[in-house]
Amino acid sequence: MLTQAHSPIAAPKSHSSLPDCLMLPTGETPGVLPESAGRRESSVMSSGYESAGRAPWRENSAMSSGYESGEVQMCHTVYPWHSNHLGELSAGQLLTWIDITACLAAERHAGVACVTASVDDIQIEETARVGQHICIKAKVNRAFNTSMEVGIKVSVEDPLMNIQRHVCTAFSTYVAKPAGGKKVILKPVRLQSAQDHLEYSLAAERRRIRLYHEDAYNNLMEDGCAFYDLDWENDSNKISTDSTCVESIELVLPPHANHQGNTFGGQIMAWMETVADISASRLCHAHAILKSVDMFKFRGPSTVGDRLVFRAIVNNTFQKSVEVGVRVEAYNCEEWTAGRSRHINSAFLIYQALDNKGEQIMFPRVKANSKDHIRRFCGAIARRKIRVARKYILSSKPEKPISHPWDKGNQTYLSYNNIAALTVLAAKSGWELNSTIQNIKIFTHDENDVLSIKVEMHVKVHPRQAYLLLSDLGLRPNWDIHYLSCEVIETAGEDDKIFYITCPPVKQSKSSDFITLMSRRIPYKTGDPYVIAMRSVTLASYPPSAEYLRGEVQCAGFLIYSQGKDSCQVCYLNQLTSGIIPYVEENLTGWSNSIEDTACACIRFLETAKVYTTLL
Repeated sequence: MLTQAHSPIAAPKSHSSLPDCLMLPTGETPGVLPESAGRRESSVMSSGYESAGRAPWRENSAMSSGYESGEVQMCHTVYPWHSNHLGELSAGQLLTWIDITACLAAERHAGVACVTASVDDIQIEETARVGQHICIKAKVNRAFNTSMEVGIKVSVEDPLMNIQRHVCTAFSTYVAKPAGGKKVILKPVRLQSAQDHLEYSLAAERRRIRLYHEDAYNNLMEDGCAFYDLDWENDSNKISTDSTCVESIELVLPPHANHQGNTFGGQIMAWMETVADISASRLCHAHAILKSVDMFKFRGPSTVGDRLVFRAIVNNTFQKSVEVGVRVEAYNCEEWTAGRSRHINSAFLIYQALDNKGEQIMFPRVKANSKDHIRRFCGAIARRKIRVARKYILSSKPEKPISHPWDKGNQTYLSYNNIAALTVLAAKSGWELNSTIQNIKIFTHDENDVLSIKVEMHVKVHPRQAYLLLSDLGLRPNWDIHYLSCEVIETAGEDDKIFYITCPPVKQSKSSDFITLMSRRIPYKTGDPYVIAMRSVTLASYPPSAEYLRGEVQCAGFLIYSQGKDSCQVCYLNQLTSGIIPYVEENLTGWSNSIEDTACACIRFLETAKVYTTLL
């Protein structure tokens, strides 16, 4: 069930030390960061100076590549004092190093001091152990007048095995902090490589998403009633999050200040991660592992002498993950006595936990029995929807072709694979409810960088009639506005046909077309569903044309379950590809209800259709 999209999703994040302003653009200033006092620590930093007048050996050498391109690199050996109880690099230390490196990259470009306005979500894919090396690279992707986006890539190297693995990627927005108070108009970024041009273009889209994040979040919160889950309501094992409340206080001392005199943003993030980790661990009674950062938002400055109060609590659980919210309030001496606080930071962090076999723990459902709990509970669901949408909409990973050539020799295999893939997709565990309206439920499944959607519809019609109507894709334009036309172009039997489908443009200027194999099967025994499976194939007689953008369907279709003589449950599934994402983007981000609208149209069509099928 294709659905329309074109608006943004967003999820801004914030971190770092900052000025008296909120989060805006960035600037930077070349600076030298001292080594940690009294600690044996390997740290190599390549920050930037202008190439003019530098030693000739820098030119055309391997060592000059980062320097010439404006890249800042920081390398550390992970020592025991950087690690947690498992001997792995602590998340707080990683966030500290990321903040330092990104700030130096921003300051190199701006030529003045910079503060962090926001940090986009960080997905931590790998851990580093004591004795391994961490390499952090940061570079300004694009400057927007007074702000700039810095891209950060973190990798881990094992000196014994001579291998390097990706740890995480992050994007920070920085604002220049000039000495005189005037805004600094940043110079444009010099683009040298194809990757530079790609990141430059994507930076504009990420900025648009950050700016619209609040609107997207509010839109989803307005539809908070759609988050209602009957299974959650009936679960008698839900637990209260009151026991996960954590409060901690820190006194900002001179070693906690950055080179601008404010409390170092990386230190604040490390303290926030500590209380969030404790909160998550209280829920699962195991050591929690930070997997992603949804948002670090710096709302105001803090200085030496401030008392910082950190409060963390679990907002919601999502089967194998949990969201923890953290709030930071600052007090100077007078404010501390008077009880007047300054809200300076907020963050939402996502944790997982492992059992003694190394398997991910399933988190229990949590109660939402007060107005504040319900707000945080629904807010976590809205943020998760935005995270999932952002992850796939902004993905720049190249997608391998998924269409197989169709010929008489492999049609049996392709048909079998078509049916089997849909059946396996439907049977997967981990589907998460996204919204509920009347007789419709919408679920998402995010696993191994593959996003799938499932739509359950309760229809008052005989299941065989629904089967005949839905398997005739030629009828689909009657209820799905995203189908312009659909015609049979190859027949491999009564139950296997190839359709040529055209769809309207969404963001792109051209319409899309698909070559799709439809395989349908009736139940083998009572209780089995009717199956209608679809996947893309290639036909030599229908090559891609300049008129259309050729899209691909990985796995999609319907499972129809009987619920009585004249009632059935229609379950639509789609494993999303880059060709399908634009049609669901707006719905995933909270800007439209196009999936729900299409499902309603499908139900009306099935319950009122005057024809069974055109395929007979």
